[in-house]
Amino acid sequence: QVQLVESGGGLVQAGGSLRLSCAASGRTFSSFAVGWFRQAPGKEREFAAISWSGGNTYYADSVKGRFTISRDNVKNTVYLQMNSLKPEDTAVYYCAATRSPYYYTPNGYNYWGQGTQVTVSS
Repeated sequence: QVQLVESGGGLVQAGGSLRLSCAASGRTFSSFAVGWFRQAPGKEREFAAISWSGGNTYYADSVKGRFTISRDNVKNTVYLQMNSLKPEDTAVYYCAATRSPYYYTPNGYNYWGQGTQVTVSS
């Protein structure tokens, strides 16, 4: 069982930065891949980034070069550093954990946090 809690969201101007944190409970956290998804009003939840248990990372094209995912397995925490934010990045951001290879779809994840709101003003 893994429990996830996101933090770090807020209101920021376009071009600014935020760092989201995803704190996990569970002694097997390091064996899970952890992904970040986001959901804007009226839109489906979409994949943003993933950190696999071995340390590799992958990003959606929409955030590549601006967002960086990292993890600290000692602290059981995954981070999402978001730079050069745009108004279209406004969404609720969720972290999720999985051992499935289907990282790109929400259905591939077993555990979810409650989400944190990110609002980027123009």
